Amino acid sequence: MANKVRVSHYIKIKEYFDELIKSGELKTGDRLPAEIELAHQFQVSRETVRAALKQLELEGKLDVRKGVGRFVRQPLSLLPSSMDRFSSTEELIRSAGLVEGQLEQYIRTEPCQEEWAQALKIPLGSPVIINERTRTANEEPVAHNINIMPLALVEQAFQKKALTGSLLRFLEAECDIRLTGTNTELVVPHHTDPVCRKLQVKRDTTVLMMKQVHFDQQNMPVLFSYDYFRNDVFQFWVNRRR
Repeated sequence: MANKVRVSHYIKIKEYFDELIKSGELKTGDRLPAEIELAHQFQVSRETVRAALKQLELEGKLDVRKGVGRFVRQPLSLLPSSMDRFSSTEELIRSAGLVEGQLEQYIRTEPCQEEWAQALKIPLGSPVIINERTRTANEEPVAHNINIMPLALVEQAFQKKALTGSLLRFLEAECDIRLTGTNTELVVPHHTDPVCRKLQVKRDTTVLMMKQVHFDQQNMPVLFSYDYFRNDVFQFWVNRRR
C-alpha cells in the first residue's frame, strides 16, 4: 500500500507542474523551488519530489544546472516521420513548425574508404567530398549529417556556392542531380561516438543513426550519408504488412 501511495503522490506532483507549464504560469527560464521546499509544500518525502522532477527532466521540460537548480525549459515538438517517405532533415524540422538552422559546417576532401566505395560503386581511394553539418531546430541541436559524394560529381558546385539548407535542393539546383530514394540501414551508435556527444544536450538523450545510400533518377548511387537524429525529438516508423 505504501508503494501505491508514493507512486500516486509522484504522479500528482508531476501533473501539477505539467499543468503550470502548460498554462504559462511557469514560463521558460523560471526556477523551481528547492526539493526541501516542495517536499514541505506537498507533504511528501524529498525522494518522491525528486522522482517527479526526474520525469519532467526526462521529458525535456526541466533544465538541471548542477549546483544552481532546476529551470523550466521549452521541450521541442516531436518530429514524426514515416520511413516510407524520403524527406530531408530540413523538411522534417520545418514540417513541425520549427525554425531550421545549423551550428557548424565542415567541407573536406578525402580518399574514398571501403564502405563508401562499395555503396557508391566507385574505386577505393578515389577522391570524395565530405560535407558535415550539425542541424538545429529552434536553435537547439537535433541532428548531425555526414554526407559523402564523389568529387567529380559535385566539386564545381561546392566551389561556386556555399551550401545552406537542404542538400537535396542544392544538388538539384547546382548539379542537376535529383535524388529520388534511399536504401537505409538503422543503427544504434555506440555512446562513445563523438557525434552522439554533439547531440546529447541532456544526460539521457539517445541517438539513432541512419546509414543511407541515395539514388538519382537513373537509380545510380550518388551520395552516402551517416545521419544522426536525437531520439527524443525525432520519431520514425515503418508500416509492415503481411
